Amino acid sequence: MLSISTKYFSELSVLELYDLLRLRSEVFVVEQDCVYQDVDNKDQKALHVLGYEGDTLVAYTRLFKPGDYFNEASIGRVVVAANWRKHKYGYQIMESSIAAVSKYFNEETIKISAQCYLQQFYNNLGFKEVGNSYLEDGIPHIAMLKTTNN
Repeated sequence: MLSISTKYFSELSVLELYDLLRLRSEVFVVEQDCVYQDVDNKDQKALHVLGYEGDTLVAYTRLFKPGDYFNEASIGRVVVAANWRKHKYGYQIMESSIAAVSKYFNEETIKISAQCYLQQFYNNLGFKEVGNSYLEDGIPHIAMLKTTNN
């Protein structure tokens, strides 16, 4: 079971910021072999959801209120460290993130830009595809929406 911490950028410690940037780089840049600018000046507006196993950050997302990324509230940079995925922590970090969108932003509709190979994972969480797939940083993605009162 993950220990979840939810913080705005200004509340993050230096160690927490380092750990989340390291985890994102480990998965999105190294594991997925995708060179892109992860540090994108959007973290400062985001609400960060950190999932710990003991003292180790193993799962993470960042959340945006409507208008800060999409017109709707959004969840992005969804990541679980490779050696922890077998514990289904992706579901736990996403469920915590969906709840945080409601709690912190008082929003019911959430938009994500999902990697296509994870469509079923997001469908299982109540997200539905919107439109056609597209390339983002050379990786096939699809827009998905969820209304939390469903």
